[in-house]
Amino acid sequence: MRRDIHAHPETAWTEHRTSQVVLDGLTAAGLEARMHGGTGVVCDIPASPGALAPGHRRIALRADLDALPVTEETGLPFASLKPGVSHACGHDVHTAVVLGAGLALAELSREGLLGVNVRLIFQPAEEVQPGGAESVIEAGVLDGVEQIYAVHCDPKIEVGTIGSRTGSITSASDPVRLTLRSHGGHTSRPHMTGDVVYALGQVIAQASGVLGRRMDPRSGVNLTWGAVHAGNATNAIPTTGTLLGTLRVLDVKEWERAGQLLDTAIEQIVAPYGVEVDVDHVRGVPPTVNDEVATSYIEAAAGSVVGPENVHLTEQSLGGEDFGWYLRRVPGAMVRLGARTPGAPITDLHRADLVIDEESIGIGARMLARTVVVAGSNPVPPPLPLV
Repeated sequence: MRRDIHAHPETAWTEHRTSQVVLDGLTAAGLEARMHGGTGVVCDIPASPGALAPGHRRIALRADLDALPVTEETGLPFASLKPGVSHACGHDVHTAVVLGAGLALAELSREGLLGVNVRLIFQPAEEVQPGGAESVIEAGVLDGVEQIYAVHCDPKIEVGTIGSRTGSITSASDPVRLTLRSHGGHTSRPHMTGDVVYALGQVIAQASGVLGRRMDPRSGVNLTWGAVHAGNATNAIPTTGTLLGTLRVLDVKEWERAGQLLDTAIEQIVAPYGVEVDVDHVRGVPPTVNDEVATSYIEAAAGSVVGPENVHLTEQSLGGEDFGWYLRRVPGAMVRLGARTPGAPITDLHRADLVIDEESIGIGARMLARTVVVAGSNPVPPPLPLV
């Protein structure tokens, strides 16, 4: 199934074939699955009658379905058949992992051994903002869910290893678009107009430094510009200029105040240059903050699958992951699933030549299934503060 999905990738909000493949696979296993959130799929697996744990408890496992607008360059026999689109982030693996875990848990349920209800969430549109997590949560996918778990492929660590940590494992990621305007003019007379090019340069040079002095340095704030556009002549000051970038923050509280600080900083930086400024700062995704108790459950499950010595403390990433939206509602955890074949070169996500060691699928499925068993037989993590 993973190879089928990999060969037929679909970008955010267009995952019609992918969701149908998942739906058909769950239905063929005797499970009741339904479409949810546009192009997502949800499947509930009931606890076994008479199981020891309270029957109302429900634990969720989440996967993401969408691919990226990246042309695949792996040469695999099941490489993408769709030009310009590929699973360069491993979501096809995440889908197969959660599906495998769900099939194992369904078998436990039939055998009378599953002590907790389970919800499988196959979410669309993780790679865009606003994304699928917000959509499916708004549609009620977390109703009755007490905790939630997920994996993310990591091609930097070998298959058979798991990377975990308590607290922020990924960063908030907010797209920022800055537009400056003036009436323009001749480059020989910059004093007679607002020089948007010079003002843009000052924002590039100064804005990140201002945030670094106004925000807690332990919050991991990072403002990086990815594109700048202004003018097309050597002797004319243009009327408009734009900057595109991302603001990333590891700390939730600092993320919540970062927007106002950024707007104020930019306004103050360009104030001396007589230009109009418009800051479009979109609240993208929050940090993915792993709950301490939930992390201990998934680490225990991981240790039983790959051995405790192969469960490592992983680094924090400034990459964004919309799983963070779920963890603002219920406790849970995401871990990194080792996906590099031993001896293979270290690569990264979102690359056209990304190759995932398929042994990771079975490891991830067993780990998530065992996480449900561990979590379902232990106390519920304390509720999150209202946000």
